[in-house]
Order: sequence, then C-alpha cells, then structure tokens
Amino acid sequence: MASIYVVEDSENIREAVRGYLELDGHEVAEFDKLADARKSLETAAPDLLLLDVMLPDGDGFLFAKKLRQTKAIPVIFLTARADESDRITGLELGADDYVVKPFSPKELVLRVNAVLRRVQGRNGPLAARPARYLLSGAALELDRANHRLTLDGAALSLTAAEWTILSYLAEKCPQVFSRAQLLQACLDSIADGSERTIDTHVKNIRAKLRNPEWIETVRGFGYRFSGRPE
Repeated sequence: MASIYVVEDSENIREAVRGYLELDGHEVAEFDKLADARKSLETAAPDLLLLDVMLPDGDGFLFAKKLRQTKAIPVIFLTARADESDRITGLELGADDYVVKPFSPKELVLRVNAVLRRVQGRNGPLAARPARYLLSGAALELDRANHRLTLDGAALSLTAAEWTILSYLAEKCPQVFSRAQLLQACLDSIADGSERTIDTHVKNIRAKLRNPEWIETVRGFGYRFSGRPE
C-alpha cells in the first residue's frame, strides 16, 4: 500500500481516481487546490503525487519545479495539455510520467504502480554491493540495494524513471539499446510510446552527472553507458 496525493480540481476525476487506487490497496488524499496540497506536504510526504497542471490557484508545472528543490517525491502529471512540447516540459521538470486527459483509471493505476516499483528498486536484479564506474577521472557509484547514487562521493538525486534508465544501461554496459527497448524495459511499456520521452530522461541524467559522455548516443541505434566498471 502506498500513500498517494491527488491534486485535481475536477471532483469527478478525483472520485474516479481515488476509487480505483483504493481498490488497488492504496491510501489516497484528495486536494482541489495547490494551497491545500502544499500545506499538507509541510507535515507529511506521500509516496507519490498525482498532479493536475492547470489548477484554480496556480500552475502544476511551477508547483512541481519548486517541490523538487526540497522533496524527492515521484510526480505524475494529469493534464489536458496533450502537445508534445508540454509533455517534454513536464519530463524536464522531473516528472516520472505524464498522463493526458481523458484517461482510463485502470491504466492510471498501472502507471502509478510502475512508478512505485521503480522507486522501490524492484525493476531488475539488485546488486549485493554498490557498483562503481569510472569515466575521465570521475567515479560514479550505484547502490541498487539502497537506491543511492553518488558522483565522486557527492549524492545525486534522480527521479524514479531516471534512476531506472541509468541503472539499466550501467548494468548492461557496453550493450546498446534503442529508445523503444528502453521504453519497454525501463518504463514498463506503458509510457505513451514517444521516443522523445527517453531522450528527455537521458538529457536530464546527463545534466545531473555533469558530463554527457556517461551516456553515449550511438547514431542510428540508441544509447550506451560509457562508464568503465571498476
């Protein structure tokens, strides 16, 4: 069971989402305004946040951006904004998924559970001890068992999707994976299918690792992790 906040101004959508999530065993709290959700987040952090983009008292994108500065809570956007540019914006802000309205509540539950599995580190085999990789004098350490990532000893924060993609590429290096393969292996085949989704996550990972060479673009094929296992 996970604790989930649903921030959505449509009562019908909130009730439908809550009903399906509770049937799946999750604990749900509803909010129709960002102000109420913000107040609750000051005292309790949920396991996941379902966040509408256009709310009466603010923009969900800006809310998520500020939230990421202080809390590492997985976020799934719920929005009627279906343009690819909006989806890319959401992912660049660190969202773990982006669901366009109207949507199937059953599919939303699948997406929620997929993100929760990634957060809990259940996607792929766990290493007995941290794996260490070297590149251009820098050392990257992936502790899959405890879901921790450090670069030269400094802790880094990744979203659930970013963690899963990086961990998968590192574990399988030096194999090359297409965007479609990464969508299926790392995002449980329930992303919207856009290969731009993978590109955006890789862009975010490279920025956080402060060196784009950690993940190589193999033209015509996909991506490969370039770190050397120690």
